[in-house]
Amino acid sequence: MTQILPNFSSSVKLKYVKLGYQYLVNHILTFLLIPIMLGILLEILRLGPEEILLLWNSLHFDLVQVLCSSFLVIFIATVYFMSKPRSIYLVDYSCYKPPVTCRVPFSAFMEHSRLNLKENPKSVDFQMRILERSGLGEETCLPPAIHYIPPAPTMETARGEAEVVIFSAIDSLMEKTGIRPKDIDILIVNCSLFSPTPSLSAMVVNKYKLRSNIKSFNLSGMGCSAGLISIDLARDLLQVHPNSYALVISTEIITPNYYKGSERAMLLPNCLFRMGGAAILLSNKRRDSVRAKYKLVHVVRIHKGPDDKAYRCVYEQEDPEGKVGINLSKDLMVIAGEALKSNITTIGPLVLPASEQLLFLFTLIGRKMFNAKWKPYIPDFKQAFEHFCIHAGGRAVIDELQKNLHLSAEHVEASRMTLHRFGNTSSSSLWYEMSYIEAKGRMKKGDRVWQIAFGSGFKCNSAVWKCNRTMKTPTDGPWQDCIDRYPMHIPEIVKL
Repeated sequence: MTQILPNFSSSVKLKYVKLGYQYLVNHILTFLLIPIMLGILLEILRLGPEEILLLWNSLHFDLVQVLCSSFLVIFIATVYFMSKPRSIYLVDYSCYKPPVTCRVPFSAFMEHSRLNLKENPKSVDFQMRILERSGLGEETCLPPAIHYIPPAPTMETARGEAEVVIFSAIDSLMEKTGIRPKDIDILIVNCSLFSPTPSLSAMVVNKYKLRSNIKSFNLSGMGCSAGLISIDLARDLLQVHPNSYALVISTEIITPNYYKGSERAMLLPNCLFRMGGAAILLSNKRRDSVRAKYKLVHVVRIHKGPDDKAYRCVYEQEDPEGKVGINLSKDLMVIAGEALKSNITTIGPLVLPASEQLLFLFTLIGRKMFNAKWKPYIPDFKQAFEHFCIHAGGRAVIDELQKNLHLSAEHVEASRMTLHRFGNTSSSSLWYEMSYIEAKGRMKKGDRVWQIAFGSGFKCNSAVWKCNRTMKTPTDGPWQDCIDRYPMHIPEIVKL
């Protein structure tokens, strides 16, 4: 019988070939230096003691040359360390956990929708279909003013929500870190849709009696990615203000922004957005390098504002009845994909190992020179990061990023479980996800975390953190009483 050759594509496990290639390319300098060092060592060993002594005596050391060389080395080292950017450390952070009295089960949400939109049954059915497929659970929370029938948002109730969320997060952070209000040098508060006068940052200064020379900033209108914009601003300020602490507050106040009309594109935020907030303490003090949880490595910001469709895809406006709400465009996911593409193109060279960068380069050259129909190579970002915190903006956002970045279910677990337990908490969702990973005991020293967020404008921002120490499983935090129930299976459709 004719001997049949084995099927090499199935007998040879290509993933091990790829692993070998990655190891070879990523350690190419080591593989080149080891033979050279061994060769030098063997040549030295071949020399006799007399030849080694003769070689040593042949070297002439001049005192002036030694002093000049030493001064040059010290000068170069001083210039290097003086020009090197300061390390930015995340000392700790705290997430707000709403009380059980604010919970909105599906049945309560739909009952309120039927009563508030009794003249528009189609809008009620639309909200029910969105909620069934949203990925949210039964324990998400809305502020007290939204629980009224009809909702009763006022400036007073909006300020009340802001005070509860922000002050609770700050109090918890100060208890964790032992920091005093007078120790804070920089204050940044980001809240996209609620911008009262005096500002929310002024409200924090007044509450905690912060120093009169504090550098305070209030960011508004920048969407769900504003949390990472605040981190970027804090980083820049800490570079020019040595020995300082920066307090960053990320939240979204729901009370004044609950849409009471019947336009479908503007009803979507009502189904997805929920209460939440986080307080983050950053430092550039060297002594904090020991106790800090993370070190900031990179921040990359992409803005698609020049494109009209991108600019208007998340747009606050009035409906035909004059009711204000947020209009989410049908093109949102396409625009988010383009923004993500620009972001990973920028961050890839900063974080990807040489093996992935070479594969991407070879594919790009092949497409340009040989065949434009070649499938583009998607870099394996799992080689660069151990953990992924994808903005919990909705199930569709998480699904698309998991698909495009070839991530496993475990890589997006933190995002899915955060969406289920807390809903879309806007810019603070990334910190609930980080807290989930810590609560599961998965964060180890040296692990790299990639935070990705999208926001109106349209923006895609990302931050890279490196874990400074192995985390002990926390005994507090937003996941304290429910982490044992997660991860859980979340069905594609929850029939209501």
